[in-house]
Amino acid sequence: MYESSNCQKHPDTAVLNVFSNYDYNRSVLTIVSTSEQIGRSVVSSCVEGFTCIDHSRHDGVHPCLGSIDLVPIYPLSGVTLEQCGNIAKGIAEELVTQVPGCNLFLFGYADILDMRSLADRRRSLGWFRKTLDVDSIEADIGLKPSGKYGVTGVGASPYVMNCNVTLDTQDLTSGKAIATAIRERTGGLKGVQAMAFPNKGQVEIACNVESFRDISENISELEAAKYISYNICEDTFFYTSPRHIEAEVQNLASCRGIKTVGAALVGFTPQECRITAEYAISHGIHEFWKKRKGVSM
Repeated sequence: MYESSNCQKHPDTAVLNVFSNYDYNRSVLTIVSTSEQIGRSVVSSCVEGFTCIDHSRHDGVHPCLGSIDLVPIYPLSGVTLEQCGNIAKGIAEELVTQVPGCNLFLFGYADILDMRSLADRRRSLGWFRKTLDVDSIEADIGLKPSGKYGVTGVGASPYVMNCNVTLDTQDLTSGKAIATAIRERTGGLKGVQAMAFPNKGQVEIACNVESFRDISENISELEAAKYISYNICEDTFFYTSPRHIEAEVQNLASCRGIKTVGAALVGFTPQECRITAEYAISHGIHEFWKKRKGVSM
């Protein structure tokens, strides 16, 4: 991470992973830093992105509201969700100052009054629709959205992973049916949001895997094995195992005569991210992503 004005490295900051997908026309950067530094590092990255990317020219199969589509702040160690919410709101306020014309909506712990989830905010703004009417969107911070910048989501929540499972088919209708079956909102797996997209001549089930606090105390050992737990600031969080997600997709696909051809995490599990962040920062490896080979389950 560098300051664009003087090419100086940001202290205690590392880019752990860079994921880009041509069909999606979308890139995801995993940036880690201390609570004192993360705001400045993220703002610097976003300012550069706003300068380089014109949302009005966006063309990809993945939904997108803005040239910088999403800025989520997750706690890894020694910081609370409330603190992350304050950091996220500070990022949003600084961005509208540094990038006149950008517009932002808040979610999660940055949406202090209503605590609306990212999915709810996206749904209300039309993120899931094929065509967006930017002029009809009302942002939380900033003036009327522009075609160049669109609208950016900024917020804080427990850690969210991205887990993608690829189907060996071009049948998008079947892919959408499988995504609906595993999505928590439609009766599927806890903490899982899923969509199906065409990708490199196949269909990809793209899952957001949210961490959550609540889990029933009366579940069986078999049911409990579906979840993985971790702790931050004496709080225990859970998430559905990526391997269980892959197995569920395989079962559903098999019922339709479709095989899966692999699964991958876009980035890290919460535990991997914390360990890797501590290593990269303590060793001063600002561009850790260049040393990391590929993605893994």
